[in-house]
Amino acid sequence: MGSPIVLRRISLASLVANIGIVVTGGAVRLTASGLGCPTWPRCTDDSYVNTPEMGINGTIEFGNRLLTFVVGFLALAALISALLQSPRRRSLIRLAALVFLGIPAQAVIGGITVLTDLNPWVVGLHFLASIGVIAAAYALWRRVDEPDGRKIATVPAPLRTLTALTTAVGFAVVVIGTWVTGSGPHAGDHGAARNGLDPESISQAHVDLVFLMLGLSIALWFAFRAVGATAPARATLVLLAVAVGQGVIGFVQYFTGLPEVLVGLHMLGSCVFWTATLAVQWSTRQREAGTEAGAAQPTRPQPLAAVATR
Repeated sequence: MGSPIVLRRISLASLVANIGIVVTGGAVRLTASGLGCPTWPRCTDDSYVNTPEMGINGTIEFGNRLLTFVVGFLALAALISALLQSPRRRSLIRLAALVFLGIPAQAVIGGITVLTDLNPWVVGLHFLASIGVIAAAYALWRRVDEPDGRKIATVPAPLRTLTALTTAVGFAVVVIGTWVTGSGPHAGDHGAARNGLDPESISQAHVDLVFLMLGLSIALWFAFRAVGATAPARATLVLLAVAVGQGVIGFVQYFTGLPEVLVGLHMLGSCVFWTATLAVQWSTRQREAGTEAGAAQPTRPQPLAAVATR
């Protein structure tokens, strides 16, 4: 497990799994199974697992809880692999630990959503916490292949600022999207409360931010092309494609009454959109070859003549 190749594969699997559990969590909400297990950490007052009497909703909710252990296992495997790297790289250990600690934190927030009868603001926080874990998992995956030298920018400062602004707007798109969800019909349970926001008004605010994101991304693409920044331009083009696809799904689901399948695809698209946004940010810098400060330096073989004169 100490091979960088192994760590790269585990970290990629962890990233995919964290996106996957967002989708299965969406399935819980879209099938009105949010209170399929009505308490936490147990599924019922008397059982840690679902019972036949709870029906399909209990099975769906408990199944999603079980997936937390899969995600946690991958995060633990990544942390162990990072600890076994030689030489040991503190940057990888920190990122792997962040992903690992994010899993129980997510489980606790998920438990609070159940204990608060699916309060829409807590449900939104649960999703945003997943976005944070996905960001850490993505960073871990990318850092495996990077050296540990000084970070240097590959584009001019104004473009770095524009990239940071685009990333911030992308995060705002995701945040407002949770507010839209909290105002809509898919509450996770037929008796769950809504956040009280006007669905039409908050949806319009979400759309406005999406158009701003598209405008910034187009400007970034032209700017990167103008300065010959090939990798950032390519990453921005991917982001544009994902954002347009997300926009199409969003418009179709809105005007077709929010069918469950399209809402689920939109949740998956949100995670892909976020990772594409991170990829653009990541593409604007690289690291020089080198090792972390204080890290053990590999010993180099010395000439035989030097050894003989000692």
